[in-house]
Amino acid sequence: MIHKITIELALEALEDRGVTIEEIMDLVYELQSTYVPDLTKEMCRPHVMKVLAKREVQNALLTGIELDRLAEQGKLSSPLQEIVQSDEGLYGIDEIVALSIVNIYGSIGLTNFGYVDKIKPGILGKLNKHKGGKCHTFLDDIVGAIAAAASSRLAHSREGAGVRD
Repeated sequence: MIHKITIELALEALEDRGVTIEEIMDLVYELQSTYVPDLTKEMCRPHVMKVLAKREVQNALLTGIELDRLAEQGKLSSPLQEIVQSDEGLYGIDEIVALSIVNIYGSIGLTNFGYVDKIKPGILGKLNKHKGGKCHTFLDDIVGAIAAAASSRLAHSREGAGVRD
C-alpha cells in the first residue's frame, strides 16, 4: 500500500530536523522586505504553506531528509556515503533536488535560491554547520528552495500577475 504524503507529514519532518515554519518565514521576509515595504513576517506564512502543500515539494523534502538520515547512520554505499556526509561542494545533486522546488513559481525563485544558497542566512547557516552529528546536505538546500519559491509566490501575488496554487 502506498502511504499518502501530506502537508502534516512534511511539517513533522521539518520539525523533527529542527526547522520551524517561522524560520522559513524569516527567510521569505529577508528576501522580499526590500521589495514589499508593508511586508510583515506573518504575511509570509500563507506563501510558505502553499509551497509546502505541493506534492512535488513534499516528495523532495522527504527524499532529501531520508538521504540525510541515511548518511548520518552510515547506511549509504561508498562513495555516496562520504560525499553526502561531507556535503562535498561539487556533488550538486542536493541543489538539483532543491531546484525542482524553486521552479514551481517561476524564474525569480532561481535568483532567490542562488542568493540564500550563497549567503546561508538564518536557519540555513545553522543547518549548513552539520552540528551534533547531523547531516543536512539536502535539507539546507531544500529549506532554501522552499523559502525562494514562497518568495517568488509572494512577489507574483504582489505584482497582480496571478499565482498558480
